[in-house]
Order: sequence, then C-alpha cells, then structure tokens
Amino acid sequence: MEKDAYKTLLQPGKETLFKEKGSKFFGYAFPVTSEEEINQCLEELKTKHHKARHFCYAWQLGKNYQHFRANDDGEPSNSAGMPIYGQLQSFEVTNCLVVSVRYFGGTKLGVGGLISAYKTSAQLALEASKIVKKTIDLEFQVKCNYDMMNVVMRLVKDLDLEIKHQNLEMDCDFRLSVRKKDFAKVFDQFEKTYGLEVKALEE
Repeated sequence: MEKDAYKTLLQPGKETLFKEKGSKFFGYAFPVTSEEEINQCLEELKTKHHKARHFCYAWQLGKNYQHFRANDDGEPSNSAGMPIYGQLQSFEVTNCLVVSVRYFGGTKLGVGGLISAYKTSAQLALEASKIVKKTIDLEFQVKCNYDMMNVVMRLVKDLDLEIKHQNLEMDCDFRLSVRKKDFAKVFDQFEKTYGLEVKALEE
C-alpha cells in the first residue's frame, strides 16, 4: 500500500452468518469515521439482536491506520476482539468497524474454537463488503484578482486538481485538493506563479 493511500468500505457490508457447533455468529462491517458512529452501529445491532450473548468487535480509524481497539465483550481474553482485528489488518482497511454477534448454541467451543470462529466471521463480513482504495489528499487555498482566474483554472486543469470550494464574489478564492505525494511539487508551482496568494491548509 502506498504511503498516501488507504483502503476503506464504500458502504456497510451485507450481513453474514457463520455456524459452529450450534453457535451462530452474525458478521457485520461498517464504514465509520468516529467513535460516536461506532457506538451508534453497536447500539443498532444490540436492538436488532436483543437476545444475543456477545457483541465482539474491532475497529480501526485514521487514514494512517493510527487508532484501533478490540473488544471481547465477555468472551475469554483475546479470543474474539483480536482475531477480528487481525482481519482488519489482513484486509488493510481503516475507518472500519467489524462486529460479530454470537448466539450461544449450548456447546462450548474452547478458546481455540472461539478464535477460529470469530476470525472466520470477521473474514466473511469483510468479504461481503465493497472495499475501495482512497488517496490521502491535502488542501491549499489560492487567492487572486479576477484577471488571474484563467491562470488558476489552467493550472487546475494541467495538474488535474480538484476544486473543493470556490468563492468568486470580491476576488477569486479557491480551495484545491491534491494527492499528498504530489503536494510539494504542485504547491511550489502555484507559489511561483506571480499574482497568486497561496496558503497550505491544515488537515
């Protein structure tokens, strides 16, 4: 995976079901960007599966994959959350929550059996999801007088940039987006162009 790209889900994946010795494991994968969204997804699943015993999950957040958590929700330590998290790593996805909802079927699976079942449940949930690759983009602002607008538009076209926002009331004010690896080169080109006021924006 390139340093300025990441994988995530396009939309919530389809519900999956894995059965093992009478126990049922319903698998879900959701695109999320905050812990509030994660909690909301978990609450919805708890309403839907109000008779289930365990809601085990793992999530990973951040374009640089920097935040994550795994939760066993009452299962033996590291038998559920970590196997699910392992699948997040295996599929290289971030901004993603995977939940496995277990209905106990009367036969204990043992720690090894649980690890295998939760891993499979998470794998099925991610396989049933559409995973997309996104680039990490940085934004910068360009201000200029009207007579420079064509120059800016030509640069935008030549460098294949995305205009995130433009305000053309008093003078011209653009917010442009560029892939992280090209940022320095593109920013430099705008800075060198006479008559443009250029400023990098914080992520």
